[in-house]
Amino acid sequence: MNFLQATRQLLLGLAVSTGLLFAGPCVWAQTAAPVDAPASAPAAAPAISASTVPAAATGAGDAASINPYGIEALWKNSDAITKTVLLLLALMSMGSWYFLVVKVLEQAKMKREAKKVAQTFWNAPDLEQGVAALSAGSAYHFIAQVGLEASKKHGGLVGRVPLTDWISMGIARSVEKVNSNMQSGLAFLATVGSTSPFVGLFGTVWGIYHALTAIGISGQASIDKVAGPVGEALIMTAIGLAVAVPAVLSYNWLVRRNKAVMDDVRSFGGDLHAVLLGSAAQG
Repeated sequence: MNFLQATRQLLLGLAVSTGLLFAGPCVWAQTAAPVDAPASAPAAAPAISASTVPAAATGAGDAASINPYGIEALWKNSDAITKTVLLLLALMSMGSWYFLVVKVLEQAKMKREAKKVAQTFWNAPDLEQGVAALSAGSAYHFIAQVGLEASKKHGGLVGRVPLTDWISMGIARSVEKVNSNMQSGLAFLATVGSTSPFVGLFGTVWGIYHALTAIGISGQASIDKVAGPVGEALIMTAIGLAVAVPAVLSYNWLVRRNKAVMDDVRSFGGDLHAVLLGSAAQG
């Protein structure tokens, strides 16, 4: 009996071992399948990413072509105060360039007249012909005409003033009037150069105020809430400086040119005074 029981247990153990041997591959296949499944996922990934790339590229192109923080957007989205500041800066800039061009042309004309005086006036046989040779309406013609009239109209109460002093006063007044005309417009350039940065700064403060207001309303200091107002503030500062710098440079340059022009005019006045006195003494 012991032998039979031992034989039965041996056969039972062999049957169990054989079942496990054949059942093992099936179990391994079931457990390994989930591991192998993700391996097929990357094959579908290129198709999905390839379809989304053109859309992203198109969106980037649209964003590059439309700038929501440029000058055009600033004008469309700004309030009345910001637009007023921009218009004021534009008027100041246009006025500065206008006076720059006008004064340069005026000074060039004065230099041409100075050359003409040296060629024609001083070579004339008498003062009347010399004055007639000058361009009518020019500064040199005006000074010479005033000096000539002062030498002729020296009677009445004016006769009590020495002729030398009377002619000298007439020429001095005419020279100062020419100088005043040459200085016109420079005050505007000086005003623009000194005030336009502060006008731009006011626009900057106003833009920062809008940025703080946007933060307070939204409760978030995110870049999309403050980018527009802060960009507006920076643009206003840049415009103010762009208006001020040319005005200051133009003012300094024109003042130096005016000094050279007026030196020639004053020299002409002094020489004319000597000629008038000499003519009066000969007469």
